[in-house]
Amino acid sequence: MIPKEILKKVKKIELTTRHIVNDVFAGEYHSVFKGRGMEFAEVREYQIGDDIRTIDWNVTARQGQPFVKIFNEERELTVMLLVDASSSGEFGTVDQMKGEIATEICALLAFSAIKNNDKVGLIIFTDKVEKYVPPKKGKQHVLRVIRELLYFQPEDNKTNISCALEHLSHVIKRKSIVFLVSDFIGSDYEKSLRVARQKHDLVAVTVTDPRELSLPDIGFVELEDAETGELMLVDTAHPAVREMFASETNEEKNLRIKMFRSLNIDSIDIMTDRPYIKPIIDFFKKRASRH
Repeated sequence: MIPKEILKKVKKIELTTRHIVNDVFAGEYHSVFKGRGMEFAEVREYQIGDDIRTIDWNVTARQGQPFVKIFNEERELTVMLLVDASSSGEFGTVDQMKGEIATEICALLAFSAIKNNDKVGLIIFTDKVEKYVPPKKGKQHVLRVIRELLYFQPEDNKTNISCALEHLSHVIKRKSIVFLVSDFIGSDYEKSLRVARQKHDLVAVTVTDPRELSLPDIGFVELEDAETGELMLVDTAHPAVREMFASETNEEKNLRIKMFRSLNIDSIDIMTDRPYIKPIIDFFKKRASRH
């Protein structure tokens, strides 16, 4: 039995994202993510103005008059949401945790997909794949995906992005649109990203809290690594400490961005202290300009 508070959250997310999809995205998704190609539909008699390259010569020979092939765009796509549920997602110093924002972003992408009659699937992972929901169509399926994200309680704390991408390759054989939603606090996943990128249309969505990039001046603070449990006492009043922390985190961010670019992976950077709609719209616009 799903708790009432979860159902209320699902309904709230549905109403919020439906408004955004209908009023803000308005065709952005469809224009950016094209179908797999053109699918043969039927033949009909040649009409003046038809492209002669579409003439079906076999049918024309049998019928004694010209016939042309008619094609439709093979529109249906599969969208896979790979969502990091490790303990670092249970962090937030503004209004919401990183994991909560990740869920809302996934809902937005999922509703955009079903509005275009595409399938949506889900992989929730930590340092192992903890939940797999096969891709399907329809609103009820998307609501199930959102419930899974809200209701899910991970067994492990750590992150293994490679494990999730390897599982994806085993369960999804056809080329799909893959949104990998994580804070990317981890290592040794570049090779797996490269392999996944060769097969799928991979988009990296990074969710970051501002306190992961800089420390406030509030004196001694005990910091805990959410994934390892390691504790560290830090004197945030010391300028050198704050500068070193900012320098290291900035370097990690730049290395990640550089890696995505080198692998030709599109990326969206989300900050928990800013609305996430603008970065997603900017991503759609930037991508549309390339096509």
